[in-house]
Amino acid sequence: MKDHPFQQGTFFLGCNYWASRSGLWMWKKWDEQEIESDFRRLAEAGIHYLRVFPLWSDFQPLRMHRGYQTTPREIRLGEDVLPFTEAGQAGVDETMLTRFGRLCDLAQECGIRLLVSLLNGWMSGRLFLPEMLQDRNPLRDPLSVKWEIRYVRVMIRRFHTHPAILGWEPGNESNCMGPVGTPEEAYLWLSSIAMAIRTEDPVHPVFSGFSGPSADGVWCSKDQGEFMDILTTHPYPLFTVHCDTDPLNRMKSALFSAARTDYVSHLGGKAAFVEEFGVLGPMVVSDEIAADYVRAALMTQLAHDCRGMMWWCAHDQTHLASTPHDWDAVERELGLFRRDGSKKPVMEEIVRFSHFTEWLPFDSLPPAIEDAVCILTQGKDSWGVALGAFILAKQAGLKLRFAGVDDEIPEADAYILPSLEGLSPVPRHVLHQLLDRVRAGATLCLSMDGALLSPFAEFSGVRVLTRSHQPMRATATVQGVAIAVESDFSLHLQPIGAEVLARTEQEEIILTRNRFEKGCVCSLFVPIEKQAAQRPCLTDGPDARDNYRFYQAMNLRSCRHAASMDVPTVGLTEHPFDERHRALIAVNYEPYEQEAVLSLANGWHITSCFSPDNGVQAVGNTLRFARNTGAVLLIERE
Repeated sequence: MKDHPFQQGTFFLGCNYWASRSGLWMWKKWDEQEIESDFRRLAEAGIHYLRVFPLWSDFQPLRMHRGYQTTPREIRLGEDVLPFTEAGQAGVDETMLTRFGRLCDLAQECGIRLLVSLLNGWMSGRLFLPEMLQDRNPLRDPLSVKWEIRYVRVMIRRFHTHPAILGWEPGNESNCMGPVGTPEEAYLWLSSIAMAIRTEDPVHPVFSGFSGPSADGVWCSKDQGEFMDILTTHPYPLFTVHCDTDPLNRMKSALFSAARTDYVSHLGGKAAFVEEFGVLGPMVVSDEIAADYVRAALMTQLAHDCRGMMWWCAHDQTHLASTPHDWDAVERELGLFRRDGSKKPVMEEIVRFSHFTEWLPFDSLPPAIEDAVCILTQGKDSWGVALGAFILAKQAGLKLRFAGVDDEIPEADAYILPSLEGLSPVPRHVLHQLLDRVRAGATLCLSMDGALLSPFAEFSGVRVLTRSHQPMRATATVQGVAIAVESDFSLHLQPIGAEVLARTEQEEIILTRNRFEKGCVCSLFVPIEKQAAQRPCLTDGPDARDNYRFYQAMNLRSCRHAASMDVPTVGLTEHPFDERHRALIAVNYEPYEQEAVLSLANGWHITSCFSPDNGVQAVGNTLRFARNTGAVLLIERE
């Protein structure tokens, strides 16, 4: 894992940085010794990548000087006339540029690379806009965008050759700076800032800086992928719909960051990484359990090619009395280091994982075998459905790729249309394209949430007798296990060629399989993906969820696999180097010890087992896992 950051199959670790004492006021209260001390502490701890934030209001302190009855008269740099210099004509403070240059120099001296977020008008719950732009929308107002472009070009022109620079991004969570009414308005702002960056620096990558765009929202993944080289996610369970349902040391929470990053990357068509990661303080989780969460999540991010993780943030900031820290309790105790300089347990886990990736006997991890393409439809809750599908697939031993219903659909052996709802969930031409692939031998799996499809009976082998918008609650037996199923719709169905795989105790059909020329179609009449997202995913005791067994019953697993695991709360991905050598990543997602049997195809055997905390032991093909830990196993075919 030794290549340059962001390359396929590599994984780096870093953090977001504000100064340990002065915090967000570090540019105005500049203390070079403070910065140098922070950088050396971070580098000594093993952190060599930082995301840094020139505060927009400090770097471009534009002020509109007004005359009679507030008539605009002149734009100045504070009280001073705009100097006839490159920076001055852009409204950029030369003192701040000098300080940023020193920051870059100190980073280089300490062996640190910098990802630079440029237009930081939003930070930790407060807006920091230049005074002249306070009453304007910086994402829609032409005057604002004009001065933003000037600022961005000056910053990059001045520093793009500095060896400490890793890359640029438009700003931190830029959508929070103001409302945008349409995707086209968002597109125009993205294109303006991205082009300004590339005009001055065609070499360094451009990152999105967003918390995680959606499939079809105003700030959509596809538009960001058009302008950005690398997309970003800020996957905080507390702030993301469907993700604050479980303790952080349980399976759903540990999977969330990788699920969100896959979702953004696959729909945006670009690599993505976890740019902000954290637990949001001790009112959410204890320091010890936070470390367990990080351990499982990092191994999952590695398995899903998330490229890297940056913790938010370097230092606790409980001492800051100014806003936003005076307002927001959630912003104060997020550091790797406490106020006294001591390391938190999460810091120890991050350093241990960094060493672990360096010790692995390969430079990059091959992509994992994918079992199915999960096609997300528009207009409803595509993120929730994607999250639910990701969780169920992981429990069933599957790896998914996401695609939008309007995207070019990748060639695959299996396709899932999850939790379909509404009158027109799938365009006719998309459905016929999928059916052509089924005719050629693929498997198509549909789960229904009251959707209407045309055609349906001819490829599903099932005829609808009646449909009503009435709740259905029942029990079905799948793989010999009784599973509670529910839907907001009641369907009375009749098989006309399909094999019935599961019925309720009232003999209503729940799951069918139908041969369709060379392939087959599986139809499930409950929206299991939607339900998996909305509910806690506790997998032991009375809250156990067994819906993943429907995915297993649909027989989606690729024939290319050489390995499988027998415990649904131990995830497994398979990464082929060549015909004879593969890596497996196995992760225990639960806060207790587990034992799982690894089944290998004939001729395959384990050659090595690497675990960052020695928490996984291989005894023959039996793996013994400590809580919330994982391992990379190398297997070889004779």
